[in-house]
Amino acid sequence: MSKFSILKVGLCGLSLTLAASLAQAEDAPSSGHDHGPFRCDPGETYYMNVMVSGVEYWFPVYEMMKQAAQQMGCDTVYTGTPEYDVNKQLSSFEQILARDPAGILLHPMNPDPFIEPINRAAEMGIPVVTFAADSPNSDRVSFITSDNYQEGFYAADTIAEAMGGRGEYAVLENPGQDNHDRRIAAFIERMESNWPNMKLVARAASNQDPTRAYNAVLTMAQAHPNLGAVFMPEANSALGAAQAAKELDSGIKVFNADVNAKILDMIKAGEIFGAVNPNQGIQGYMGMMLLYLAAHPEQIDPMNDYLRSGYNPMGVPFVDNGFSIVTADNADDFYWDKYLQRRGTRGINE
Repeated sequence: MSKFSILKVGLCGLSLTLAASLAQAEDAPSSGHDHGPFRCDPGETYYMNVMVSGVEYWFPVYEMMKQAAQQMGCDTVYTGTPEYDVNKQLSSFEQILARDPAGILLHPMNPDPFIEPINRAAEMGIPVVTFAADSPNSDRVSFITSDNYQEGFYAADTIAEAMGGRGEYAVLENPGQDNHDRRIAAFIERMESNWPNMKLVARAASNQDPTRAYNAVLTMAQAHPNLGAVFMPEANSALGAAQAAKELDSGIKVFNADVNAKILDMIKAGEIFGAVNPNQGIQGYMGMMLLYLAAHPEQIDPMNDYLRSGYNPMGVPFVDNGFSIVTADNADDFYWDKYLQRRGTRGINE
């Protein structure tokens, strides 16, 4: 199994509906609720907000957010904070609110601290769509991500199959980040339910720190000489884990979530066994479309009680953007620089 992509029916249906609307809006007869094609007003601007803004994961998300916006004549801005600091991300979110944006595509570092700011944005008429990580108890209008449980399941299956269904494994964690916690929980659950001869022997919090991951894997391998694999829910820890595995020369299979150029190089070199990677482009493209519809509810007239109850008719609580299993066989398809060259853009710098 070298690659797996999954898209929920709801996402496919929404994509087709949006595409048809864009293509046919000019020619469609008036229905009494039809406000014309999907087009932004001059200067209508949507923002993307993240923490650790230099992380390569965000770039393809923004690239496709930008493409969707350009197709509708909207403007976009890439924002965030370079630090892994929830207070600094909250501050950057507040700065966006002060600019009266049309909408915000947000990756909240932690769920609860963003509840009040997101709710305040909703009260101001500014829709917020979360992606990759969620703030489920807030008034965000939608959440788009890959299915973190399915990612964990397929990562477990890939590793267990490669080990012949028998052996010892460990996990590195980043406790507190919702999507990371889900991946780890699903990975362990799948191993326990489908691979009874795979044994969890150690777990440690590396917190996305390569040095912590390096030391943790060395310690794990010393305590468990038959350790055969280590899974982690993000890319940074994989850098340290792979270095430790290489030095140990014990054949430990390192498997992580998310890719960047370093991870891809190490996968091709055999230093990392593989990775599960969300379809970032669909996160950005559909995230922008969901934001536009939430900002323009007059475009939608569903058969429900939205007029009576006064809520935004763009009620799409969850969209699954799919994912891929990346191995040495297909790693070349995931390099950001090659992707930008193919598209002829400057990525986050435009």
